[in-house]
Amino acid sequence: METYMDCPYYERLQYIGDTRIQAEISYFNSGDDRLARNALNLMDHSRLPEGVTMSRWPTHTTQVISTFSLWYIGMLHDYWMYRPDSAFVAGKLMGVRNILQFFASFQGQDGSLHKVPYWKFVDWVGGPGWMMGEAPKGKDGSSALLDLQLLLAYQWATAMESKLGTTANAKNYQQKAMQLKNTIQTKYWNDTKGLFADTKEQNSFCQHVNALAILAGMVPDRQLKTFGEKLLHDRSLVQCTIYFKYYLNQALVKAGLGNGYLDWLDIWKENLKMGLTTWAEDSNLEYARSDCHAWGASPNIEFFRTVLGIDTDAPGFRKVKIEPHLGTLTNASGVIPHPVGEIQVSYVLSQGKWQIDIQLPTNTPGQLIWKGQHYNLKPGSNHFAL
Repeated sequence: METYMDCPYYERLQYIGDTRIQAEISYFNSGDDRLARNALNLMDHSRLPEGVTMSRWPTHTTQVISTFSLWYIGMLHDYWMYRPDSAFVAGKLMGVRNILQFFASFQGQDGSLHKVPYWKFVDWVGGPGWMMGEAPKGKDGSSALLDLQLLLAYQWATAMESKLGTTANAKNYQQKAMQLKNTIQTKYWNDTKGLFADTKEQNSFCQHVNALAILAGMVPDRQLKTFGEKLLHDRSLVQCTIYFKYYLNQALVKAGLGNGYLDWLDIWKENLKMGLTTWAEDSNLEYARSDCHAWGASPNIEFFRTVLGIDTDAPGFRKVKIEPHLGTLTNASGVIPHPVGEIQVSYVLSQGKWQIDIQLPTNTPGQLIWKGQHYNLKPGSNHFAL
C-alpha cells in the first residue's frame, strides 16, 4: 500500500510518528502485519551512521526528525506486544541500542537532553515557545517533552532487552530511566499548577508534556484522576491536535477517565460536519494542508481498545485484558483479529444487570476488569451477569 498511509495523495510517505498509529490500526482492524513489519524493516535500514533514523523511508530526500527515532522504539514495542514474532523484534534490538546511544550523547549529567540536533517535531500546534511543531526549550536547551519521550523509550527498551536481549542492557536502560524520572520530577514539576511545565523556567504548560508524564508513570496512582481532569478541562494548556490526541486519550484512560472517551471526539465530529470522509492533518481545518491524514485515525484503535476494552496483556498477545469504558452505552459489541483467532465481546444492560459475553481464542487466557474487580477469563466462551 503505497507507502503505508500517511495520506494517499499529498505525501505518501511512512513518517514514523504517523505509521506507529497506522500500524496499530492494522493490528486491531485486519490482523495483517505485513505492511507494519515492512515499515519497521525500512525504518531500521534508514538509520544514519550516528544512530538516528530518517523521519520517513523510503524517500529520495534526506530528512531527519530525531524525535521520530524514539517513536520507532515505541512502534517496535507495539509490534512485540500485539504480534507473535519475538525473533523479528530481537533482530531489531541492535538498531534500538544505536538510537539510544545517539540520544545518550546529548544527555547531561542529570540525564536531561540538551541541544538535540535535527527537527524535533512533536505536533502541529501554536503556543508560547512552540515553533514549526517543536516543543518549547529552556535556556539550557532542554525540554520536558524530549526528556519524557526519551524516558518512554528507555522503558520500552528495558522491557524488550529483559526478555529478548541482554541483562546488562536492560539494567543500563532501567538505571537511565530512573535517573531521568528523578530529573523530570525535580526540573519540571510545578507545585502551584500541579502539572509538569514545558521547560526548567516553568513559564508554559501543555497537554502533551502531561499526557506523556502519565504514560511514563510520573504521576502516582492516587493523583491520577485529579491530574487527568486538569488535562481535560484546563484550557490554558496548549492543546493537542488530532494526531497527538492518540497519546492524550490513552493518558486520560490510564487516569481513570475512559468512560468519557466518546465525548472526546470533538475534532472528528467537526471533520464530519465539514463533509470530510477522511481525517484532516491538522485540527485547524482552515489551514490544514491535507484533508486525508491517517495519523488522525486513532478512533479506529480506541473504539476497540478503550470503549470495548480489548487489549494485549503479554508479548505476542498471549494474554488478553478486557477493560471496557462504555460511558452511556447500554449495548455494545465487537470483534478484533487475534494472532490465533478472534476476540469477541458483547455488553448488554438488561433489567439492571450487565450481560457480558467474551470469546477468547484457543490457548489464550485473560482477565476482565469491571468496576475495579478482576475476573479470570478462560479460552473459549465466558459469560458474566454483573
